[in-house]
Parts: sequence; structure tokens; C-alpha cells
Amino acid sequence: MARTPRPVPARVRILAAILAVACVGLAIVGSVTFLVQREQALASVQERLDAQVEALHMVADDSAVSGTPDGASAATEELDPSQFDTLEDYLYAVVARLVPSRNEASLALIDGVPRWKPSPYAGGFSVAGNQQLIERVVRETAEGDTKRGTAVTADGSLRYIAIPVSMEGDSRQGLYVRAIDLSAELRPVTVAMTTYVIAAVAVLIAIGVVGWFVTGRLLSPIRRLRETADAISITDLSARLEPQGNDDISDLSRTVNSMLDRLEDSVDGQRQLLDDVRHELKTPITIVRGHLELMDPRDATDVAAARDIGIAELDRLARLVEDIDLLATAEADSYAVAPVDLAALTARVGELVAVIPGHEWTIEERGEGAVTGDQDRLLQAWLQLADNAAKYTPDRSPIELGSAHDADGARLWVRDHGPGIPAGARARIFRRFDRAHVKRTVGGSGLGLAIVDAIAKGHGGHCAVTDTPGGGATFTIHLPPSEVELPAPVRAGDVVLQREAAG
Repeated sequence: MARTPRPVPARVRILAAILAVACVGLAIVGSVTFLVQREQALASVQERLDAQVEALHMVADDSAVSGTPDGASAATEELDPSQFDTLEDYLYAVVARLVPSRNEASLALIDGVPRWKPSPYAGGFSVAGNQQLIERVVRETAEGDTKRGTAVTADGSLRYIAIPVSMEGDSRQGLYVRAIDLSAELRPVTVAMTTYVIAAVAVLIAIGVVGWFVTGRLLSPIRRLRETADAISITDLSARLEPQGNDDISDLSRTVNSMLDRLEDSVDGQRQLLDDVRHELKTPITIVRGHLELMDPRDATDVAAARDIGIAELDRLARLVEDIDLLATAEADSYAVAPVDLAALTARVGELVAVIPGHEWTIEERGEGAVTGDQDRLLQAWLQLADNAAKYTPDRSPIELGSAHDADGARLWVRDHGPGIPAGARARIFRRFDRAHVKRTVGGSGLGLAIVDAIAKGHGGHCAVTDTPGGGATFTIHLPPSEVELPAPVRAGDVVLQREAAG
């Protein structure tokens, strides 16, 4: 089985990208600089050669030279061809007067044979022994035209001009050659470029070293995040990150911590639910099993009693499953949020609870305005409080309900006059399968108040219980202030409906 290649660490990829961009940038800057300097050097060489061409053309045309052209190494005054008897003497004078400067060479040829060259003490270098260059210029000027060119020889790369020279009465063909060593002329550019390359490499190394530590520091929260994620298991969700600073990575750490908190709460809730369900299932299973074991199959009365007990316990289990499903739905936070008219909701609850027998139901107050929420969920929670109050309140005792709306939000309450809730039990009655009175005769799964609390929290509020003056308990759903207001026609219509319901 082939092993999956280990992925390249993000630190290496980031550093490689930085170095690649820096390398491309330095290469572009260096290349442009080198090309510009090289073209400037070549242009300077060409200007010097053009100056020589101009001077030697005047000589070749038998014209008296009145001055030194720009770029020539020496003056050609008084080089009047009529003063010389032979071509040989004239070329000697030209070579002697046009002294080559640094990195330059000159040579006079007669019929293709080197005849005169500058003194070694005059400066420059010699091309008298460069047979490759000599053969080339002789061949190129055979038609009598001046030629320019670049020759790559054993002496290096040479930029040259070759000007044919002839004199009336002399059948020999003269040739004046001027050459410039391009390698020497471009040496400062090459040295500068070499220095630049060395400096660029040093800069890249510095960027690499600094970038390695900087990326390591920037990515250290990600590494801690990975280590924390690896340390988390279903049995231990307590590991958390330590945000440092206010950058994006710190925000990510805080977000992950918040996610872990929610995950831990969810897992704890699921565990608690499983424990509670397991506990609640034990009782009916034990009851049914006990009656079945003690049942006399031959006694019809005993069989019927065991059957009735079994069906009753199964019905209780069915209600338990339904309540668990309601609780899960309430905690899923999947609410159809919309503006809800508080007065109309109060009137609707009053209509529904009026059919619950055994109590006198009264709407004490109707809040005005709208709240933002899921009307069906709020109705479900309010009715659950009313049903809970009906179970624990003595028959024929009054139960009041009402609503209020102010700047602090909305309140939906149910007030009974029963035994009340002990102060020590008020915090735990909203937990699953928990009850204020352990020994009770009323039915139920113990999930009703947990469902109410889940719906209240799903709307950003909470549920609380307080004492009723004169005895009893008041359960209140507190909802936060709403920024959403219903249009005026809708509110007016709801008020009309409310008045009709009240009448």
C-alpha cells in the first residue's frame, strides 16, 4: 500500500511564496538595471567609433582636417595628404597622431598586411597579431566601403571600424582599423551586476531567516489550535485556547473556544438526557415486568389487570417520547421569527385555557405592542405553564394569566394559588425530569418546564418563578426588547379582535 506523502507545512509554503516573490522582484530590478547600463556603455563605444569614422573619412577624401571631431583621441590637424609622398607615410602619420585611449587599438594595413601600429607606450592594446580580425576586415572592405562590426576573437569581443584609404599615384590599398575591447568597456557593468547578485542573495537569505521566525510566530496560534483539537475527545472537552492580542488569529481562537463551550454544553446535555431517560425508563419497565412475572395466566381478572397496567405504562412512555421530541425541537433553535402582537397572543391563550376544567381562569392584563418571536412556540410555552399550574393547584382555585410590555421587554405570566415552589427548588425545576415535589400524584414526564425554559432561551429570554402574594407560584417568561414594530393597520386590526374576544 502506497504511503500518502506528507503535506508541505504551511510555514514552508508561506516562506517559499515570500522568497519567490522577492526573488522575482530582485531579478526584474537587476535585469532592467543591467540592460540599461549595458546599453549606455555600448552607446558610448558607438559614439567613440563614430567620431573616428568622421575623422578618417575626411582623411580618406583628401580633405584638410580643421579640427578634432568629438570623441577622437588626438587631433588630425596638418594631415594634408599632399604633404606625403606615399600611402605608407600617410598611414604612419595617421596612426601616430590618432593615439588610442584605454581599451582601444588601432592598426594600419597595406594590401592586407599590418604595417603600422601605435607604440606600446601610447596606451591601449594591440591587434596586430589578431589574424582573425585582420582577415575579416580585409574581406569586408574589399569593395572599398567603410565597415563597422563586432568580432569575437581570441583577444575577446571587439567592436571595430575599418576604413579603406588610397592615394592618387599609389596603387596600393591602405586600410585603417580602429577597435574597442567590449569586455573591458563592459567590465564596470559586469562588476556592478556581480555585486548586485551577491547583495540580492544576501537579502534573500536575510528574508528567509527573518521570515522563518516571523511565520513561525504568526502560525503558532494555529499550531496550538491543532494541538488543542488533537487533545479534545468525547470524554474530555475541557481544553481551551489562550487568545493573545486582538488580531484575526486571536478572534479565531475566541471563536473556537466559544464553539467548544457550546459543544461541551451540548454533549453534557445529551449525557444528562440519556441518564434521565434511562432513569425514567427503569420504572415502567420494572412495573410491567413485575406484574407480568406475578400474573396468573389462568386468572382472567389478573391477566386483565396486568394488561391495563402495561397499557398505562406504555402510554406514559409514549408521552415521555413525545415530550423528549418537543424538548429537542425547542432546543434546535429553528424558529420562524416574526412580529407577534402581544395583546392578540394573550387573548388567544385565554381562549385555549378556558376549556381546562376545574379552575377559574382570568386574564388580568394585556400588553400592548409587538414582540419578535415564533408565535406558535410562545403559545406552546405559555400553555405549558398554564397546564403545569392546573396540575398543582387545588380544584376550584383561581389562576390568573397576563402579559406586559415596556422598555425592558415583554413578560408572559401565569399565577396560581397552590402550594408554591420552595426557594431551594426554583433553580432546578427547569431541568429535565426534575420536580419541586418528589412525591406527587399528578402525571407528567417532568419535561414541561424544561421545554418552557428552552423556548424562552431560544428567544433570547429566560423563565423565572416567584411567590404569589397570599400563597402560590407565579411563572414568568421574560422576552428581550424588540426592535421590530408591526405596521399600524395590523396592530389596529389585532386590537379590534382583542376587544371582540374580551367582549
